[in-house]
Amino acid sequence: MSLRSSLVIGSRTAANRVMFGPHVTNLGTDDRTLGPRHVAYYERRARGGCAIIVIEGASVHPSDWPYERAPLAEKCAASWRDIVGACHPHGALVIASLDHAGGQGSSAYSQQALWAPSRVPEVNTREVPKWMESSDIEAVIDGFAASASVAMAAGCDGVEINAGQHSLVRQFMSGLTNHRGDEWSDRLLFARRVIGVVRDRVGDGVVGLRLSCDELAPWAGITPEMAPTIARDLAECGLDYLVVVRGSIFSVEKTRPDFHEPTGFNVDVCRAVRGEVRPETAVFLQGSIVDVADADRAIAEGICDGVEMTRAQIADPDLVRKHLDGRTNDIRPCIRCNQSCQVRDARNPIVSCVGEPSSGHESDDPDWYLPAPMAKRVLVIGAGPAGLEAARVAAMRGHQVTLREKSSSLGGLAAVAGPGSRLAEWLVRQVSELGVRIETASDDLDATGFDVVIQATGSTSGDPDHSVSENVGDGLIDVADVRRGTRVIPPGASVVVLDPIGGPIGVALAEGLGERATLVTPDNIAGNELSRTGDLAPANVRLAQRGVTVRRRAIVRAISRDDRGVVVRVQDRFSGVTDELIAGCVVDAGFRLPTAPIPDAIQVGDCVAPRTILEAVLEGRRAAHGV
Repeated sequence: MSLRSSLVIGSRTAANRVMFGPHVTNLGTDDRTLGPRHVAYYERRARGGCAIIVIEGASVHPSDWPYERAPLAEKCAASWRDIVGACHPHGALVIASLDHAGGQGSSAYSQQALWAPSRVPEVNTREVPKWMESSDIEAVIDGFAASASVAMAAGCDGVEINAGQHSLVRQFMSGLTNHRGDEWSDRLLFARRVIGVVRDRVGDGVVGLRLSCDELAPWAGITPEMAPTIARDLAECGLDYLVVVRGSIFSVEKTRPDFHEPTGFNVDVCRAVRGEVRPETAVFLQGSIVDVADADRAIAEGICDGVEMTRAQIADPDLVRKHLDGRTNDIRPCIRCNQSCQVRDARNPIVSCVGEPSSGHESDDPDWYLPAPMAKRVLVIGAGPAGLEAARVAAMRGHQVTLREKSSSLGGLAAVAGPGSRLAEWLVRQVSELGVRIETASDDLDATGFDVVIQATGSTSGDPDHSVSENVGDGLIDVADVRRGTRVIPPGASVVVLDPIGGPIGVALAEGLGERATLVTPDNIAGNELSRTGDLAPANVRLAQRGVTVRRRAIVRAISRDDRGVVVRVQDRFSGVTDELIAGCVVDAGFRLPTAPIPDAIQVGDCVAPRTILEAVLEGRRAAHGV
């Protein structure tokens, strides 16, 4: 068996064993329906070959409004029907995800108390939910039943019940959140009731369950040792498939963690679940599986029957088709950065991907690869993500492309800092295979003979807003030079890392240096911007484990050198008290500035304004589409 094999799921047969799982997209409407952008989003994955599409979770009861554009099942009949109509012609099964966030929701939109099994405060907001009365419980169970009926009437192949992250069902199952003393203290009762009523309404359709098999809280939560028995008991209530996930109220970031977490973290518990439930219940592995080789191996070894590859298909909607066609090397990699695909926050960003910015924008973006009406000679200067993407798309459109890079290697900072190296390697491989002429170690700006020049020269170190004495010399190092290998931190030296941004680069450097490092941040917490990717708390744990000293609320005022070493004078941003830090060297991981513009060139990426890989790739793509 492999990903390519068909899979029987209840009364349905999936053409292959790849699932596109439910996730927050923020593509919905203000009326809490799944909108036209959802239709285009899911159709694109179905067209790309994915056999099992599970739609973004819809709340089964009005008491649940966990984020602003959260769908409400009772309003989703028409939009579920539209998604089914768009995906079925490509051979994909369409599953409606049914949900209630319970105590992990929000009262900001409903302006009503949260409902939960017990009065356990929500971890992030500290909001205390309402203890659900029996009538409340029955109302939610009825909501699951009614929502299942709506989904099936809309033509869905089945429904999936969420007992994973952000789930009232899981909260009833867990000792972390179920402290009741009545009949609902039977922690599986609520799940059994929900599965039972859904099974009745779905008929011969598919019923699935997303089940947290490790809450990462062994003092009271569901553990991997408990999970197989729980899975077996619930499967016998009428499940056609199970998706093995992990996480709880204390570990939201662990359900779909970023690149710091090894892939395949659910393999062992998934194997145990697969061994316990009856063969007729398909078991899906979830857990940062982004490479088809890993997915194939898990199926071949009997760990699971299918694999959820959600982020991987946000990164490349054609992942399955490419794999089926033997073009695995052409699959755009998911780098697990979580920078654009994790969107459950107050900013309401639309789901996307730093490497594939058209994800989430399928109904808005043009056909980037439409052949150009006339082939042109295109010069791209700079081979970071912006330049590589511009060269790739221009070549695919039929232009004759030359790519110049002043350094001896390609990929820019993305290739050496952060998780972007795999994407950079993919882009380099793509432009090479497309016949782009590549010139490295070249600072030649002569554009004679070219019709179009695209500048993607990136950024340079910013101007400090603190004084730097001339005698500091080589004691002050740009973090970009460290990552490129052109400057070396003296072995054994203590290092002050200046991180006014609160992003991943300064934190990662300090983490690597361990006890040698003092991370200086103006914020109240290290890596403040990492909250967007879910890495804020884990990053601070890693810094503590590595012995990094963190100076919070500190603004750098001056850097100098004396017989003690490099002296960094900092001021507490609230009290105004100044202090000195002494180190062997200082690494500046601060703000950057654009490189100088090249006359008559189209500027893209960091040479416009230093930002992220997402903007670099998108602007490179737009420039190539416009020539």
